Amino acid sequence: MEEKKFTHLTSSGVHMVEVGDKPVLRRTAMARGIIKLQEDNINLIKKGNIKKGNVLTTAQIAAIQAVKSTPNIIPLCHPIPVSGVEVEFEVASDHVQVTVVVKSSGKTGVEMEAITGVSVALLTIWDMVKSVEKDENGQYPSTCISNIEVVKKEKEIPI
Repeated sequence: MEEKKFTHLTSSGVHMVEVGDKPVLRRTAMARGIIKLQEDNINLIKKGNIKKGNVLTTAQIAAIQAVKSTPNIIPLCHPIPVSGVEVEFEVASDHVQVTVVVKSSGKTGVEMEAITGVSVALLTIWDMVKSVEKDENGQYPSTCISNIEVVKKEKEIPI
């Protein structure tokens, strides 16, 4: 059996992988995820009637801030020069889907930034609607965050 070689472990402990010799490339990652909500509360979001404020705008700002903060949240994640972040929502009758696209020109990918942005946007939506989502016992029987995934990852040589 072949011995495993860990990329972030050395004989002296953990380390951040060296990317200094890698070429600078344009990099894009797209991630998405879903939060399942009660239909009445989806309608409140659509009408702008959630007491905490505009749910989607707040989640959009949270996603962008999370993308920029990823290396402070994920251990051993490289700080990268983020050049653009797009956050979009699809609001269905029983869920909100969040899609985040992150762009950078750098030496390492941006998929961690994209899925961090999606995750924080979904958590922000939950926080904004929790007062109306919980049941009479203070529980969340129908609220669920799921399907967080990297949908696409691309890199290209800059012109």
